[in-house]
Amino acid sequence: MFVQRPVFLGSLVLGFFFFLFVNGQKCSKSSSLVGYESEFRMLQHQLRGVFTVLDDCSFRVSRFDMLSGSDVHWWGAMTSDFENMTDSGFVISDHKLNQTFNNQSFVVRLLDNVTWDSIGVVSVWDLPTASDFGHVLLSNATEQDSSSSKSESPPSESKDAATPGKSNNSEPLKAPTMFDNCKKLSDKYRLRWTLNVDEGYVDIGLEATTGLLNYMAFGWAKPNTTSNLMLNADVVITGIREDGFPFADDFYITKTSVCSVRDGFAAGVCPDTVYEGSDAVGSSVNNTKLVYGHRIDGVSFVRYRRPLNDSDNKFDFPVNATENLTVIWALGVIKPPDVINPYYLPENHGGVESENYGHFSLSLSDHVDECLGPLDADNKYDQGVIIADANAPLVVTAGPSVHYPNPPNPAKVLYINKKEAPVLRVERGVPVKFSIEAGHDVSFYITSDFLGGNASLRNRTETIYAGGQETHGVLSSPLELVWAPNRNTPDQLYYHSIFQEKMGWKVQVVDGGLSDMYNNSVNLDDQQVKFFWTIVGDSISIAARGEKKSGYLAIGFGSEMTNSYAYVGWFDRNGTGHVNTYWIDGESASSIHPTVENMTYVRCKSEEGIITLEFTRPLKPSCSHRDRPECKNMIDPTTPLKVIWAMGAKWTDGQLTERNMHSVTSQRPVRVMLTRGSAEAEQDLRPVLGVHGFMMFLAWGILLPGGILSARYLKHIKGDGWFKIHMYLQCSGLAIVFLGLLFAVAELNGFSFSSSHVKFGFTAIVLACAQPVNAWLRPAKPAQGELMSSKRLIWEYSHSIVGQSAVVIGVVALFTGMKHLGERNGAENVDGLNWALGLWVFLGVVTVVYLEYRERGRRRARNLSRGNWVLGNVEEDDSTDLIDSRGGFRDKDDEEGRNGGRSEIQLEPLK
Repeated sequence: MFVQRPVFLGSLVLGFFFFLFVNGQKCSKSSSLVGYESEFRMLQHQLRGVFTVLDDCSFRVSRFDMLSGSDVHWWGAMTSDFENMTDSGFVISDHKLNQTFNNQSFVVRLLDNVTWDSIGVVSVWDLPTASDFGHVLLSNATEQDSSSSKSESPPSESKDAATPGKSNNSEPLKAPTMFDNCKKLSDKYRLRWTLNVDEGYVDIGLEATTGLLNYMAFGWAKPNTTSNLMLNADVVITGIREDGFPFADDFYITKTSVCSVRDGFAAGVCPDTVYEGSDAVGSSVNNTKLVYGHRIDGVSFVRYRRPLNDSDNKFDFPVNATENLTVIWALGVIKPPDVINPYYLPENHGGVESENYGHFSLSLSDHVDECLGPLDADNKYDQGVIIADANAPLVVTAGPSVHYPNPPNPAKVLYINKKEAPVLRVERGVPVKFSIEAGHDVSFYITSDFLGGNASLRNRTETIYAGGQETHGVLSSPLELVWAPNRNTPDQLYYHSIFQEKMGWKVQVVDGGLSDMYNNSVNLDDQQVKFFWTIVGDSISIAARGEKKSGYLAIGFGSEMTNSYAYVGWFDRNGTGHVNTYWIDGESASSIHPTVENMTYVRCKSEEGIITLEFTRPLKPSCSHRDRPECKNMIDPTTPLKVIWAMGAKWTDGQLTERNMHSVTSQRPVRVMLTRGSAEAEQDLRPVLGVHGFMMFLAWGILLPGGILSARYLKHIKGDGWFKIHMYLQCSGLAIVFLGLLFAVAELNGFSFSSSHVKFGFTAIVLACAQPVNAWLRPAKPAQGELMSSKRLIWEYSHSIVGQSAVVIGVVALFTGMKHLGERNGAENVDGLNWALGLWVFLGVVTVVYLEYRERGRRRARNLSRGNWVLGNVEEDDSTDLIDSRGGFRDKDDEEGRNGGRSEIQLEPLK
């Protein structure tokens, strides 16, 4: 006993604390809202459900439908107006709603610091977009719901009523989207209804994921009809008009064709009033009453009321709520009213039975619940679209909010070309011009922020792409704003006012032609790949597009795949595009090495198998480890970039095999001149540049050196033959130099002094051009027996030195030209030419050495012959040796002076 007593006492203590804990978690029911029940009013994301207050700290949600959002919470505010919901609203529960709900029920607990007294509106709220998906007004809320949604507008009695709202009946309609029953007609079409036998009517709701100008039809077939159920059927045609408002009209079918009136008789699918004539318009013939309608998230919804026993027995059939009756339904395109026809007339539905039309047996008194979850349309936004045109400005104004796509919203929103908050679609590379006339209190701007209104005030960052605080104007003095989206502009942006949130809507940035997005483009080898580029600052944006279907597209920088840097655009199994970079140092798959390059704005897309890859990279990689291959992948805009390409069937970012090798590739690289925006196919030797090189070789390697050699070694020839040879060779060589220069300039569209070849060549040409001027200004030769003047001496020195220097520099220009040609065409194409030129220069040097040796021997023989002068030998050497063996100038008189003025005369006897 004593052993078990402590255990018993401990159990009592634990039970006491558990009792306190459980009772401490209970909520009181002191609030007047306990037991309050309401239905959610749908605003977005197909939200439906029933809201019930359980106690002071919790509520129940039942039959709840909703499409998922991004960061959705339970939200509270005192009223449902825009300012109160956005500025004063707050999260009331830690229960998140980041999923799709399908007819679910659950209990939600309020936060500890939240009471019902502080809440007038309970909303389902998406935080990132400040969007109200739907809400309920609590019974103690004294203010009416002032939401801008058309679901809050007053009703209308007219048959043409398109204004949604409450029923004409005195009984208030809690939520026009909630019904007691739901029947699935097809995957995209549903029938909902609520029967009120006591009042003698049925409320019918039709909803479908269909186009904006499409109709939804439902009605009763003629009793006891077993075939061709459409004929003589009593149907209601509903839909959404171009302005976003709903319609619902009684129709009677006499033919399966569009309604037509001939000779006063109507036939086809016509409104009841058409059969009765113009006097019946607006009378009791049309007994269908429009209750509500909207188009949200790409889903059209129309609610109307139909009496069970209609007084019009001619075109409307009585409906027995407890009897199984045959009903028909259809979806199709509707014909808008025109000057002759004031009605929306349905056209042939077409399509497949059970998808676009059908029939079944229905008893309104049966309880049916076949609709699990909300309808989910592929295209949830069909707000008006404005496509920007480079030739026409977009007029931006401000006006009242009627159909703003993202409630809640301010009373005044932006209009573009007279359309309320349309989706603006622009193309990359095409400038967009705005004419701002929205008033000085509305500053227009393009931003990355969904809400606008200066994101910094909400402690968020945004990127402003155009406009700002000074971008405002009025009708009398509009402000012009030009914005040019480029290839780096994001796909989704927003236009707003910088002073007010949620005044604008979306900007869709789509790809135009690549030629609009890039400044330059060329076709690569075989014209199977097109290469695009734009250089901005220290970076280059590049795109490549194949002209045939392939599994991957690769471009490389280099003369061939080996020793090249490659960029491969490909798609994985999920259809996601990638652009990978590689260094290739061989011809096998194992020689392809992945690299890590600093690429931005990377995109890869495929259109019908045609691959386009895009990326932006720096001209000079910034690498901390210079031993990495990609660090050497530099692009110099002033030097031609050699580009090659390849295509294949399959690529992977894993281990590459021979199966990943290309199936087709370029045959030769293309040299892309990045700064000039042109390209040329690489070849062994371009003909025009070949002519240029041959001419320069002929001039600097043969003619001009030959002219110098003639002046040096041919003066022993009698007369002025050496001078003529010298002049003819020099003039011919100079003329050929000018022709060769013109060929090069014409082929290359000018030349740049950045290369050593141009520098040496231009210097040689300047020196060669100075020689004719020098020869024209030469001083007169001294008479026989006179000393040479200093001017003549200086001239002979300068003429000789300048001429010889020009030839030496010209030969250097030949070698640098070969080097430059090798850089452009590959060393293997010019190695033979380099060896040939070197051999020619060597032979020229040997020839000069030989001629110089012969000249010196001739001089020695001539000096000896002058020492043995014979009478009758009157031959004189009138040649002037510019530079003798002792480095000086001499003539015949100088020779005599050096011989002491003595001469010998040899006499022979006369016979």
